Amino acid sequence: MINEHFGTIPPSYLFSEVAQRVRDYQSAHPGARVLRLGIGDVTRPLAPAVVDALHLAVDEQADAESFRGYGPEQGYDFLREAIVAGEYAPLGADIDPAEIFIGDGAKSDTANIQELFAADASVAVADPVYPVYVDSNAMAGRLGDFRDGRWSRLVYLPCDEGNGYRPQLPDGHVDLVYLCSPNNPTGTTLSREDLAEWVAYAREHGAVILFDAAYREFIVDADVPRSIYEIEGAEEVAIEFGSFSKTAGFTGLRCSWTVVPRQLIVDGVSLQAMWSRRQSTKFNGTPYIVQRAAAAIYGAEGREQVRADIDYYLRNAALIRDVLRGRGVDAVGGDNSPYVWFRCPGGLDSWQFFDALLERAQIVGTPGVGFGPAGADHFRLSAFGTHEETLEAVDRLAELIPSLSAAPASAPTAAEAAASDSDTTTES
Repeated sequence: MINEHFGTIPPSYLFSEVAQRVRDYQSAHPGARVLRLGIGDVTRPLAPAVVDALHLAVDEQADAESFRGYGPEQGYDFLREAIVAGEYAPLGADIDPAEIFIGDGAKSDTANIQELFAADASVAVADPVYPVYVDSNAMAGRLGDFRDGRWSRLVYLPCDEGNGYRPQLPDGHVDLVYLCSPNNPTGTTLSREDLAEWVAYAREHGAVILFDAAYREFIVDADVPRSIYEIEGAEEVAIEFGSFSKTAGFTGLRCSWTVVPRQLIVDGVSLQAMWSRRQSTKFNGTPYIVQRAAAAIYGAEGREQVRADIDYYLRNAALIRDVLRGRGVDAVGGDNSPYVWFRCPGGLDSWQFFDALLERAQIVGTPGVGFGPAGADHFRLSAFGTHEETLEAVDRLAELIPSLSAAPASAPTAAEAAASDSDTTTES
């Protein structure tokens, strides 16, 4: 009676393995000051406007006249309308509030969306990729056998230096394509031309694009799309996921949204109607107080406060990227993204570099192999630490990297990088 497909997946989730290795190290070295640039959890507190909204909503729940119990599974209208007005109307994207579904995190939404599709649907992912896309399909029995680090029925779209870490179109037909921009883990973005090619491919092949835009608020370049619905025809082939976790510090509050357009019809069936039915059956809705908090970021004060936090993390990302590049490491990301991605120095694989980084510099990062075969000799660092810890970490990186390879030792120290930080921030 057990779902046999669970037995086919690797037994350890990437971030759980990272956490266990860090616990083991700290147990053996209780006095070590470990700096965490690994998992993408935020460190900045919630914006004051968000906290005020939470307090007001809690007060409402304490009053019999304003108390709210079960809410609509699809989300309250006030937040759905705020997302349309704040996220899509400025882009010229014609999204209706009824096409917005409020969830409890992009991780949940991107994992659960596969339930709408047949067990034999073919799936393509960028490689490297956020593990949840792959693991959720594996649990559904859609990916075949796992051998030598690869799934037999999964279509991998390798991303490397040669293609600028951007997935290329599959050679043939696939049913589902997961895209993420800004990308986790590489920090790279897809251009308007890139997305137009993907939309054209989906229209030609009858494919559905599952577009993860959880890091959209980190985009500062005006020519980089923040939504796939900026591309003509995308509403007929794409579902989009957004999140407040990283952009507004909601990793502990949990709030997200999924856009399923009315025009998206597969085999004569409305995916919007299917997703609504699925949510009504399996989900009781995001808490009212959390949705009120999320709506607060679309006010003038909320926007300004959240923007300040985004800029804070982007300063950290620029420090990490620039120090790596100064040490001869070809790093990408860190400009429109909180993540920096690079090939491990010294010919190390990603777990070897993880161990060296932890044991010799007391820094935690994320091994690239956990994101797919193409990440086996790559590594991801996150900008979500405090600015002070990031300054300390890049100094340690600057000292460690020359000992691992013959890379030039001309990188700026943290103090030098901080001195030019105002210029870096402007570029970001």
